[in-house]
Amino acid sequence: MSAEGDGSKRRQTVAILTNVAHISAPFLTVFLVVHLSAPALANVGGSSLSSNVMLLGREYYQTAFGERYLLFTPLAAHVASSIAKRIITPRSASPRKITSTHSLAAYSTLLIFLPIHFYTHRVFPADPSPPIFEVGPSEVDYEFVKTGLARFPWRSWVLYGGLVASVMLHAVEGAQIIQASRFASQKFRMRSRTCKIVAAAAVVPVLAGLWTVSREPLMVFASLAERYEAVFTRSWVYRI
Repeated sequence: MSAEGDGSKRRQTVAILTNVAHISAPFLTVFLVVHLSAPALANVGGSSLSSNVMLLGREYYQTAFGERYLLFTPLAAHVASSIAKRIITPRSASPRKITSTHSLAAYSTLLIFLPIHFYTHRVFPADPSPPIFEVGPSEVDYEFVKTGLARFPWRSWVLYGGLVASVMLHAVEGAQIIQASRFASQKFRMRSRTCKIVAAAAVVPVLAGLWTVSREPLMVFASLAERYEAVFTRSWVYRI
């Protein structure tokens, strides 16, 4: 195959991967809006409202269909297409360096914050063995979050803050990339500094809500609090 033909095929593949990354992004955005509404609403209704909103939101993203096809499949498609695109795109033609804020936010989320959050809040609570005894989904509410903030304050704040900040920064800059690619005729485009300001503005109500939750007294039986702590300490991060 000629160099021109090989280049044309590579450009087509890159275009397909770009479409996959862009199409999967709205599904993840909906999940983020639903998931992060719960802590943000603690500013007006405390942990009780946050728990109710979180349990309601799980009807969208934690059902057999919703979790598989509205969350995990779009997430896998987004990650796989983005990584594959970076691998096959020549370094000289890559629009962003791996050290860009957009890329760093993505990789810190994917490799650090998201795995810890997922295992701590979803996988470890399902352990049926003692001392956890399978903390059910209805029990993993904002009393669970409150317990983590009370028992492991600096680790919880670093992990929650890092996750929310990384996700928001990647989402805001990603929205700009999609806008520039899909709606090139529109002249409006935020600068990198403005993207960071918008991301920070979105982070503030979420972390402020967590702060509100952390100031409340624990409203959980001692036996359940011990099971909560056992869940957290299953993760190496909380054993440091």
